[in-house]
Formats: sequence, C-alpha cells, structure tokens
Amino acid sequence: MTSYSQDTEVILVTGPSGAGRSTAIHALEDMGFEAIDNLPLSLVERLLVPDGTPRRLALGIDARNRDFSTAAMLQLIARLPDLPDTKSEILYLDANDDVLERRYSETRRRHPLAPQDTPAAGIAREAELLAPIRARAEMLIDTSDLSPHQLRAEITRLFGRADTPGLALSVQSFSYKRGLPSGVDLVFDLRFLRNPHWEASLRAHSGLDDAVARYVTDDPRFGPFFEKLCELVLSLLPAYVEEGKTSLGIAMGCTGGQHRSVAVAEKLAFALAEKGWRVSTRHRELERHAGMGRGTGRGSGP
Repeated sequence: MTSYSQDTEVILVTGPSGAGRSTAIHALEDMGFEAIDNLPLSLVERLLVPDGTPRRLALGIDARNRDFSTAAMLQLIARLPDLPDTKSEILYLDANDDVLERRYSETRRRHPLAPQDTPAAGIAREAELLAPIRARAEMLIDTSDLSPHQLRAEITRLFGRADTPGLALSVQSFSYKRGLPSGVDLVFDLRFLRNPHWEASLRAHSGLDDAVARYVTDDPRFGPFFEKLCELVLSLLPAYVEEGKTSLGIAMGCTGGQHRSVAVAEKLAFALAEKGWRVSTRHRELERHAGMGRGTGRGSGP
C-alpha cells in the first residue's frame, strides 16, 4: 500500500490505448482523486502550481493528444520531482500485443495511431512511442489477464488509504402502491409483517416512532427474518466492493411505505453502521407527504 504525505499527490496514468487507462482513472476518481483524462502535456505543470491546499490528482496522459511527444513527456517526468510540495508517480498500464488486438477487434474501433491501417500497426507504433516512458514508470500494471473489476481492485490495493471513500450504502423505504424506487440494487418485500396501519393508535404515526417500531419488531416473524437479512447483506457487501461498486441501494417496501418499511430500513441502517459501513437513509413516502429532509448519514465505511 502506497503511503502519502500532506503534499499534493499526482499520479500520471498512461500506457497504450486499450490497456485500461480509462478504467484506472475512473477507479482513482472513485477513491477521491481529482481526475482529468486526456490532459495536454502543456497544462500539467500549470495545474500543479501549489496553492496551499493538499490535493490528490490523477491525470491521464494519452499519446493521441496533439502536443504529445516522447521527448516532452520525458522532460515533464524529469521536472516533476523539482515541483514544490508535490509528490508524483507514473502509473503505466500495459498489455500484450495480442490482447490489445483482441480488445480492438471486440470493440471494432480503429487504432488512433493507425486509423487507415490495421490495429496491429497502430499498436506497434504506440509501443515504440511509449517505450522510453514505460522504462521510467514507477508502477507498471500488466492488464493482459485482468478484467476491469480486477484492475479496479489492483488500483485500490496500490493507491487506497484509510480515508479513501468506501462503498456508500443507501437504505430506503417505499410503498408498493407507488412502484419501486429507481436506482436501487436490492429490494425486500416486508408485507408479510403485521401492519401497524390496522392499529388505530399507530395509524397516524410512522416507523420512526418507537411505538410503531416496537409493534413491527414484536412480530414473531421479524426476529428470524432480520437476522437472515443482516447476514445476507453483510455477506454481499465485500463482494460488491471487490466488484468495484462505489454505491449500493437497498430498498425496503411495504403497502403504504409509512410503517413497516420505515422501521426496518432504520433498523437495518443502524446495524450496518455499527459494522462500520457508511450508510444513509431515505424514506420516500414520508418525504413526499411531510417534506422530510432527504437523508441521515451514519457510520464511516471501510
């Protein structure tokens, strides 16, 4: 794991087209880096003028840029260590020629350095252009046998740190009468639990009220269900992280979206936060009817 100071940190990400530079840039951006892809070489040093604020920058350098040349790139690499309050690293993504050819064949794209020729010709030209830069890179990742998800995991391993944003969880409640909420990944139907709506003293209240929450959790079916729910969700979260997801929406639904779904969403969010995950809650129907604020943050994620 790379260690970092409080200075500006810049990672120059480069390599041949098709080797995974865009995937690496997106992974770094999801980890909290300010990411700029296809940045002209002439702008790099201007961007790195210190302003007293520590920054984390991931800059994608593409051999297709108009002002790109091997000599200019090597000059930039030589000057970077002399920039004040700046720590720099060169990350080079590479892959075998046959793998790059296959990737171009799968996307049916022309190679940018050989638009009128075969991809193999463009790959050879780019390899020759980038060879001196490859030799100067502090970090080299061969992506020949890596899927995009595996590459993201490798980037996280190399450049992650304790305060890197982890998987952001959103636990929502909703009413089946108004349909599923958009953008959620996991949906659980709570209409099997007894409904506080049929208790006159509870009807006007919501699952945020203790009396309603107790009514829901006192249902004999609640305990076994909630235990298995937590076990299932907690077993899935590390797999989603490994897969490269940065956010996950979990929706709890009931008939009216006011009692059961709200109470269980709150309880699940609390259980996940206790395990160290970053969790926010949203109650769609309560927001709709009462103008409730959009969410409460909980925890700090791994």
